Amino acid sequence: MDIFDNISPLDFRYYGRNKKAFEALQPYLSEAGFTTYLAKVEAALVNILAKKGICSKKIAEEIEHASRQITAEEVYEEEDRIKHNIRALANSIRNKVSDEAKPFVHFSATSHDIICSADAARLKDCTNKVLIPKLKELEKTLIALALRERSTLQIGRTHGQHAEPITFGFAIAQYVSRLGRRIQEIKRSADNLRGKIAGAVGAYNASSLFIKDPEVFEYEVLQELGIKPSPISTQVVEAEYMADFIHAIISAFGVLANVADDMRHLQRTEINEVAESFGKDQVGSSTMPHKRNPINFENVKSMWKEFMPRISTVYMDQISEHQRDLTNSASSRFVPEILAGLYLSTSRLNRVMSNLVVDKEALEKNFNLHKDMVAAEPAYMLLAFQNHPDAHEYIRTLTLKSQKTKTPLHILILEDKELKQYLNKLTKEQLAILKDPATYIGIAEKKVKGICKEWEEKLQEL
Repeated sequence: MDIFDNISPLDFRYYGRNKKAFEALQPYLSEAGFTTYLAKVEAALVNILAKKGICSKKIAEEIEHASRQITAEEVYEEEDRIKHNIRALANSIRNKVSDEAKPFVHFSATSHDIICSADAARLKDCTNKVLIPKLKELEKTLIALALRERSTLQIGRTHGQHAEPITFGFAIAQYVSRLGRRIQEIKRSADNLRGKIAGAVGAYNASSLFIKDPEVFEYEVLQELGIKPSPISTQVVEAEYMADFIHAIISAFGVLANVADDMRHLQRTEINEVAESFGKDQVGSSTMPHKRNPINFENVKSMWKEFMPRISTVYMDQISEHQRDLTNSASSRFVPEILAGLYLSTSRLNRVMSNLVVDKEALEKNFNLHKDMVAAEPAYMLLAFQNHPDAHEYIRTLTLKSQKTKTPLHILILEDKELKQYLNKLTKEQLAILKDPATYIGIAEKKVKGICKEWEEKLQEL
């Protein structure tokens, strides 16, 4: 089947045509990758059966070798015949081993012992080997950008309106902190994903027939896969481990979307403070040759819009009647797409942020539009500190007068006779802020350095 015959845009647009993404994600998130992990669980199971003396080491080696030969195609062909996916997996392995070994394929296990454990192992491996490294790349890019622009003056904005001065590096540093904490949480929750080898209802009914301590047996099987057992299971593991993990994934996606949205707004024609770097032959519009649209930032937000609502399905999958029903069977199969979406968006955002064009002239121009109004807050605070009875209202009326008369606010403040007694008490540094609002940036630069240093150090630990 040609790639363009696929239905999902992940396959024909974002994933299948991206060689690096395909090579990174395919071993874990594809159906072929999933089949490989299912077979790994079967191999781990028989290895510990041999360790416990249930079967010989020779049989375990035979089954393990056969498990490594299994393909998704043959499992699906068998499933078409018998209408059960994990029995099809077991049959496919059985077809490759001797009659002596056949009884010990899938011995004592139920389908979701294999499925839950394979899912936990592959998602944990994908997170640690592929997703976390990609997120760390973006985090390092944001750190470098924040430090580079730590002194670049920018007007802060609240409610879409000019507020108080910050630096562009300070604006980026908040995302350094937010993304860093999400990376930590993704790793923590991925490492905490659980499997099970506890049987059809989670009470170790089958394994306890042959094994003195089935909980130790379960632990040892899962240890071979690098995961831990659910403290107690039904036919499936406790659902909250997966819910916590996907929440961490999607909340990180939200941080990416917020970065993208901010940068997209800063590219508006009227603002124009940053810009995506365009390729020599890149086209911005099919009809307007002059356009340079923020397509990458918009794509990241659009991908977030697609994957963020899927957390509701994960939460609904917490509900399973009694020891299990099948209402999560289809829905849980789409979980890998969420990881793929975050990986692809992280790659895209890292690429564009690495080449972000910061227009310092535009930043200065926008700051100057209302820089006189910036003096309002420090003036109000300084007057209040000197016991002015109604400093906020007094300065507010002066801002209205400034707007009406086009007289700079700091001139009105400094020449106001009623304010002289308070202004005379101010230091030279405080008066200088009223005259030059560009210096009113608090500890923005210091904060940038501190946040970036913190996360440079923490990245070493991840």
